Amino acid sequence: MPESDFPDIRGLHLFAEMSDEHFLALMRGSYVQNFPPQIQLIEEGDPSDFLHIVLSGSVELFSSWNHRETSMATVRPVSTFILAASVRDAPYLMSARTLEKSRIALIPSQDVRAVFDIDAHFARAIVTELAQCYRSVVKNTKDLKLRTSLERLANYLLRQQKRENGASEFDLPIEKRLLASFLGMTPENLSRAFKSLKSYGIHVSGNHIKILDQEDLEKFARPSALIDDFRS
Repeated sequence: MPESDFPDIRGLHLFAEMSDEHFLALMRGSYVQNFPPQIQLIEEGDPSDFLHIVLSGSVELFSSWNHRETSMATVRPVSTFILAASVRDAPYLMSARTLEKSRIALIPSQDVRAVFDIDAHFARAIVTELAQCYRSVVKNTKDLKLRTSLERLANYLLRQQKRENGASEFDLPIEKRLLASFLGMTPENLSRAFKSLKSYGIHVSGNHIKILDQEDLEKFARPSALIDDFRS
């Protein structure tokens, strides 16, 4: 792996506190590849040979069953994906494909497990990240099971607004087809939900969102930190 990529990877919480010796040991067996859009990187059910790190571009995590497919998450730089499978030496539970031209670092899972056994700081960071992932899954499940599709969309827009530093106008980060799948909706239902949110001050033009009545939207959505705050 080029040393120029080391700072981005070292900056991740997962690798920040581990010893230089062990970090370099991980990097020696790793490599970086550039992928064009719509390339499948891994397939669910396959052995977890590598821990992947998105250095640039974006990657969709998705799952399929009985001729149906659903979007699970979108991964953006700089972050890892499917850490649990690498740590447990277990099959991938999700597939992954690039959404755009992407630069991906691949660290052999066997090296991750070997360093986990000897570096306490790295092991603690892995446990912390997996705990955060677990809490995010619980919150996402609550969002899907406790809210109507309209409430899910409203709260998604409020979360996205926070990521945009509270801006009243912003662009959706993914295409509407993927957003519908992520929210557990059909594209047709998503279209109807956007139309219904007009009465709560939401204006939609393509992928551009404008929040005209913040108070009315929040009153309807009733956001909760125990569901919508994925940082804690």
